[in-house]
Amino acid sequence: MPLLLLITQTLDTPLFDENIDGDTGNDGAHWHSHWVVLTPNEECGPGALSVRDIPKGETPQMPATWPGVPMFLDSPSYTPYFDGPTISINVALAASDAAKIDTAAYDGVTAALRVNADLHAPLACVTDVFDVASGDLSLPGKVD
Repeated sequence: MPLLLLITQTLDTPLFDENIDGDTGNDGAHWHSHWVVLTPNEECGPGALSVRDIPKGETPQMPATWPGVPMFLDSPSYTPYFDGPTISINVALAASDAAKIDTAAYDGVTAALRVNADLHAPLACVTDVFDVASGDLSLPGKVD
C-alpha cells in the first residue's frame, strides 16, 4: 500500500496548536502535514485510490499522534518547508525504522481529496489529480 505525505491547510489540528494561542480549532491558516495510507478503491471511481478506512469493530495499532478518525491517517506535526518549487520535510526515525524504508521511493502529486459525510463511503477519495512532479508517477524521489 502506498504511504502518502499529505500537506494540508485545514482546520483539522486536533493535537497541536500551530499558532500557539491556546486554541487548536483556529489553525486553518497554517500548513501542517498528515500521513495517510492509500489503497485502490473502485467505489471512488475506476482505478482510483482512497485513504484506507478502518472498518467498524477493528482496532489496528496506530501511532500516538493518530487523531482518532476511522482511517489510516496520522498527524505527527512534521513541518513542511517550502523553498521555491521544492517542498521538503524532515522526519526523525530510529535507526531500526530508517532501515525499513531505505528503499522507499516517492513522487509529488497535487490532487484533491473528496471527503464523504458517511465515514465509510469511503471517507476520503483521491480525485482531480492536477499535477505529478515526475510527470508519470514513476516515484523518482529517494529517502536520504
